[in-house]
Amino acid sequence: MTAVLKHELRNYFHSFTAYVFGAFLLAIVGFGSMLYNLQAAVSNFEYVLSFGSIVFVVIVPILTMRVIAEERRQKTDQLLYSLPISTTQVVLGKYLALLVVYLIPLGIISLYPLIFAQFGDVYLPTSYGSLLAIFIMGAALIAIGIFISSLTENQSLAAGVCIAVILFNYYSVSLSEYVSSTAFGSVLALAAIILALGAIVRHLTKSELLASGVCVVLFALVVLVYFTDYTKFEGLLPNIMKQLSLFDRFSTFVSGVFDLTAIVYYLSVAAFFLFLTVQSLEKRRYN
Repeated sequence: MTAVLKHELRNYFHSFTAYVFGAFLLAIVGFGSMLYNLQAAVSNFEYVLSFGSIVFVVIVPILTMRVIAEERRQKTDQLLYSLPISTTQVVLGKYLALLVVYLIPLGIISLYPLIFAQFGDVYLPTSYGSLLAIFIMGAALIAIGIFISSLTENQSLAAGVCIAVILFNYYSVSLSEYVSSTAFGSVLALAAIILALGAIVRHLTKSELLASGVCVVLFALVVLVYFTDYTKFEGLLPNIMKQLSLFDRFSTFVSGVFDLTAIVYYLSVAAFFLFLTVQSLEKRRYN
């Protein structure tokens, strides 16, 4: 795993990837600091982080689009399978390298509250609590980007899908106000989610039987609950969209509350998508 970590770090810093990623992050946070902390004379640095969180829509795809897709395109992923380490260690090595690249500009940003505290009253616990939260949220988004990169050998496609997924998650709370809150609308949405889940299972396992079985079981459960008590589905779709939002949970930290459940959620999302990435690579190894 250490060898993979060093190799990936060398690649990132010998290309423009790490520098473009860091430049985007520092530029957006710097612009936010100028607007809030300097021009508006607001002492809350966490507002800057909330303002800058939209940058993840751009920087995460930049950072993750080539991590596995490029290996597949050049067929060098076959070399990874010959290494005396497991697929899990390969994925973790690549993931840790991305976290190191992410931590470097974030380490520079962590100095900002201390600098601003010299010229005003900055509540440091909230600022650094928000910094911790945005790091873990970014780690979850990076895990999602790695999984998307593992599904294709086309970097542009991986970046486009990643942008769409993160953008949808960013606006999911706002969009939830416009989606159907009726029981039937929620059932239709769940049906679409089940079909998408079936497609992912089929892609990862190459088993139409398993994918069909998962879909049939889930469809049966939805139909059973609907005809037993359809009121349980009322307002379910908007609530799901709100609960799945990574960015909405970050707003809790900006409000000055350290939300441990949000941290657990971020870590769970990261672990889940890293697990899916391992399964995606394992499927390719044995095929």
